[in-house]
Amino acid sequence: MIFLNFIKTTLAISALTLSTTILTSIANANSDVEVMHWWTSGGEAAAIKVLQKDLASKDVNWKDMPVAGGGGSDAMTVLRARITAGNPPTAAQMLGFDITDWAKSTGKLGNLNAVAEKEDWDKVVPAALQKFSKYEGKWIAAPVNVHSSNWVWVNKKALDDAGGKAPTTWEELLTVLDKMKANGITPLAHGGQPWQDATLFDAVVLSMGDDFYKKAMIDLDPETLGGETMVKAFERMAALRSYVDDNFSGRDWSLASSMVIEGKAGMQMMGDWAKGEFIKADKKPGEDFVCIRFPGTQGAVTFNSDQFVMFDVGDQSEAQMKMASAVMNPVFQSAFNVVKGSAPARTDVPNDAFDDCGKKAMADLAEASKNNRLFGSMAHGHAVPASIKNAIYDVVTAHFNGEFDSKTAAEELEAAVFASK
Repeated sequence: MIFLNFIKTTLAISALTLSTTILTSIANANSDVEVMHWWTSGGEAAAIKVLQKDLASKDVNWKDMPVAGGGGSDAMTVLRARITAGNPPTAAQMLGFDITDWAKSTGKLGNLNAVAEKEDWDKVVPAALQKFSKYEGKWIAAPVNVHSSNWVWVNKKALDDAGGKAPTTWEELLTVLDKMKANGITPLAHGGQPWQDATLFDAVVLSMGDDFYKKAMIDLDPETLGGETMVKAFERMAALRSYVDDNFSGRDWSLASSMVIEGKAGMQMMGDWAKGEFIKADKKPGEDFVCIRFPGTQGAVTFNSDQFVMFDVGDQSEAQMKMASAVMNPVFQSAFNVVKGSAPARTDVPNDAFDDCGKKAMADLAEASKNNRLFGSMAHGHAVPASIKNAIYDVVTAHFNGEFDSKTAAEELEAAVFASK
């Protein structure tokens, strides 16, 4: 009898232990967030750790799913496979029209209205961002930052050796690039990938005038796309190509940043995520590098915003809400964007912790928004849907690689956009 009671007690304890283990596992699973993103460079990885640590303090475990590729196209391919297989991640990094396209095509995005209404996101997130954060009145994404793409990052010593004056016009830019070439360094660090070519093209088109950018990259006006001013824009692209080294094909953007950081190149024309690479390398604005707007675009901003889109994953909704709240917390927005190189997605974040380039980014963004000079970046999915963006990519890259002359490129651009609508 004593033996039987011992067996019963042992079995009861085992059952209780097993139940506790199962419940703990379920609880842990429900507090996990599997996040797909393409932030894999040094500066980006450092920024991600800020969010991971913040979530850990709220008992949310970040399960990392990085997919390398600065433009995010590879990540979207992987995501599509996951969605098709019925196995979406908890959250995924997305940009612009990709967000609304996913909302329209899948209907499987999460609803963040509960946390958004509680924390008054409508009052602190600019309307230009909300256009992509919401779908049919429902918050489906939490914006983590605002990047602007019409920046030039210049090695300070290389600039000093070239005369010391930062260029403000197209003619001054060419003069500085010529001097850098004469000094024996690569004037323009660039990576030969379509999205990088398009980033350069964005800035060049904007330098031709606000109205021209809007008509060409947002309104897709046929006469503007194929007209004489567009031919001149392509001629400027061809001029910039002459300052790029021969080994640029396939180079990642962060490696181009390293060329400038190390003084092997004079400047890079890239969005402000590049600043994260300079900060990661312990470089300081004004001392080691200079940040300027692409000559001719001062006062205007082409923007994109990294947002975390939440998927409908049932029992993980509580962890999603915690993640969304953490992303939108003003303290986190400051800490993250200081490291990332971008501006906060909230308008009420103070600029105290930001360096001079960060303060300039925030001031430029506010000025551009006030003066109606804030434009969605074509290159980064905030001006036109992906199908049109990719058609523009193809023409721009073909021209940059010498397949078209500038007049033909303008004609091809008009035709490609028309065909992709």
